[in-house]
Amino acid sequence: MPSHEGDAVLRLLIVSQYFWPESFRVNDLALGLKALGNEVEVLTGMPNYPQGSLFPGYGWLRPASEDFEGIRVVRVPMVTRGRSKGLRLALNYLSFAVMASLLGPLRCRGHFDAVLIFQPSPVTIGLPGLLMAAISKAPALIWVQDLWPDTLEAMGFRPSGLPFRMAAWLSDFVHRRCDRVLAQSRAYIPRLEARGVPPSRIAYLPNWAESFYRPPSPEANIPDPMNRIRGFRVLFAGNIGSAQSFETIIGAARQLRHIEDLQWVVLGDGNRKAWLEAEIARHGLGRNFHLLGQRPAEEMPAYFANADALLVTLRSDPVFALTIPSKIQSYLACAKPVIAALDGEGAAILRECNAGSVSPAEDASGLADAVLAIHRMTAPERTACGLRGRKYYEDNFERALLLNRLNQWIEQLASD
Repeated sequence: MPSHEGDAVLRLLIVSQYFWPESFRVNDLALGLKALGNEVEVLTGMPNYPQGSLFPGYGWLRPASEDFEGIRVVRVPMVTRGRSKGLRLALNYLSFAVMASLLGPLRCRGHFDAVLIFQPSPVTIGLPGLLMAAISKAPALIWVQDLWPDTLEAMGFRPSGLPFRMAAWLSDFVHRRCDRVLAQSRAYIPRLEARGVPPSRIAYLPNWAESFYRPPSPEANIPDPMNRIRGFRVLFAGNIGSAQSFETIIGAARQLRHIEDLQWVVLGDGNRKAWLEAEIARHGLGRNFHLLGQRPAEEMPAYFANADALLVTLRSDPVFALTIPSKIQSYLACAKPVIAALDGEGAAILRECNAGSVSPAEDASGLADAVLAIHRMTAPERTACGLRGRKYYEDNFERALLLNRLNQWIEQLASD
């Protein structure tokens, strides 16, 4: 990755409700911008995702700041997510926005050349970001991972209801005031324009995968939990939540239970894990289902290397059809066949690169057929399938390519 030696060092502030040791792509974003010669600081909350309770070593007020590989991390107190439902989740969102707005100006001292807001859910993260940019008279960029208020509709909120209308107003307020709105999916762009964001301020910036996501070396070790699972291993990595439609996975597993060597492996955690465990027991799928819990991101490629196919699923919803699940980039980078049950932009990418088998969202029979299609392939055919995905990743989602593009936009805005 090229450095910027000789150029003026830019001082950048990243504002994100989530950060290391939580596993989010913003961690790698901060490291990548630092490697390009910038001085990077992060304003964030106390880590509690996805379990909903504080990570070991963290308290309500401490640590107020710490170091992450040479990056200063400033933390503010906030209400934890708990079980990620209703009022508690709303308090989690609002408390970070309030505390970051109050304490950010006191703890993040000095001038910043640009402020980059990392915005999955919720859009409230934009408020402290805009405030910090205004104090430094610096440009504000926001990287939209979840499209609000549309995401609320997918969560069951009525567009005519007060919470949705308030979120719509807040989203418009934040997005229209940012100097650059970065969309992780091309399908977001027409929605942003329709809500009043000037087209000249919108740019497409898809997610990438961290550099450790790559095809395995021949001598790669098999992680012990995977080593004990014999057969054709279909691996799902990520959050176990309502958006991922595990009902579809259970339905496909029930239809394919006669295939004795087919094994379903889940790496992750989330608020529906207990439900998933109960469903596995209720349908007698325990022999073919393996919940291995959450693993550090750096260990994922070793698990991917020893899977026969990688699985991504989403609920059938117009909003989810707009997004690109970030696990798609990680899967493609590791050169493994991808099995998908989803609609829209993510499905279009997988069909375009011909790197696996795609079925509609929430179609258990379609997912079963997609699994069978990869199961019936020869090993060389599966290898070729994975390599097509890796080539597509290098052409469209490669880390250095996208980081340099983002850095150029930041430099341009800072100089203007």
